[in-house]
Amino acid sequence: MRPFEITEEAKNQIEKLLEKNSDKYAVSLAVLGGGCAGFKYDWGFADTKESVGSGDHIEDWHTGRFVVDETSMMYVIGTKIDFVEETFGSQFEISNPNSTASCGCGESFGV
Repeated sequence: MRPFEITEEAKNQIEKLLEKNSDKYAVSLAVLGGGCAGFKYDWGFADTKESVGSGDHIEDWHTGRFVVDETSMMYVIGTKIDFVEETFGSQFEISNPNSTASCGCGESFGV
């Protein structure tokens, strides 16, 4: 069983991001303290394979790679990561069952 779910739409977007940023190793997600609800999601890139820690979780498929650092894993277990395209914008959407509070921006949550 996987610790979290990445939808096909999210995988496709991760692949596009890595194609546009071919010098990067993986798309990364971290959970940091802050935001209006206590914690916030921080999207970025892992520059190289060596920049990924030994305890970090890597999802690796045919043409994409996604990494969550070891510390952030406890906050994202059971999470569904999707990519939603709408008329006025597109974004990664995180459905986190561990969240007890959230913010209207969708990037901040509490546990």
